[in-house]
Amino acid sequence: MTVDGAGGAIDEARPVGDILARLAVLSNMERVSVGAIRAAFGEASFLPALMIPALIVVSPLSAIFFLPTVMGLSVALVAAQMLSGRRALWLPRLVTRQSLPGDSLARALVWLERPGDWLDRQTRRRLGLLFVWPLRLVPVLGCLVSGLMMPFLELVPLSSSVLGLAITLFALGLLARDGVFVIIGLMLVGLASVIPLLIMQRFT
Repeated sequence: MTVDGAGGAIDEARPVGDILARLAVLSNMERVSVGAIRAAFGEASFLPALMIPALIVVSPLSAIFFLPTVMGLSVALVAAQMLSGRRALWLPRLVTRQSLPGDSLARALVWLERPGDWLDRQTRRRLGLLFVWPLRLVPVLGCLVSGLMMPFLELVPLSSSVLGLAITLFALGLLARDGVFVIIGLMLVGLASVIPLLIMQRFT
C-alpha cells in the first residue's frame, strides 16, 4: 500500500524511514511549519499527516510545552477527516502556522532514525481481516481518541509519548496493512489511559 502526495508515493518497504528522510530535507530551513510539512507530502497524504505529529511527540521534542497538545489535536483533526471521507486534507491556519526550529527538528530526526529503522524491519502484511470494512475504521478511531486524549494527559509523565507511539503504530499499520501494529497500538492506548491512575495510587 502506498500513499500519494506532492512528494510521490510513500515507500511501503520502509514507510517510517521514507517519511523521516523527507522531513530531513525540510529541517534545513530555519523554521519548519506544519504548512510546509503538509505541502511537502501533499493534501491527500492523510496517513503521513497522522504519523508525523505522532513521531514528533515520541521524540525529545515532546518536552516543549504545549507541543503534544497541538500535535494531538492535529492528529484528531486528520483522523476525523478520514472518517468523514474527505479526499483532501484541511488544516486551519492556526495549525499550519505552528513551527519548529529546523535544527531542533534535525536533532529529533537523528534520535528517531534507529527506532524508525527497527519499525520498518518489523513491518509485514499480517491479520488482513483488520483492514476489511468496518474493522479498518478501528485504527483511525484509535488515532482520533489518542489525539483527543493528548491535551488532557500532556502533563502526566510518559502519557503523551505512549499515545504518540500508539498513533505511529496505527498509521504504520494502515500504511503496511500490518494488523499486529494495530493491536499493539490499541494496547498502548489502554496503557496511556491507566498511567494517571497508577500515578495517583502511588501518591495517595
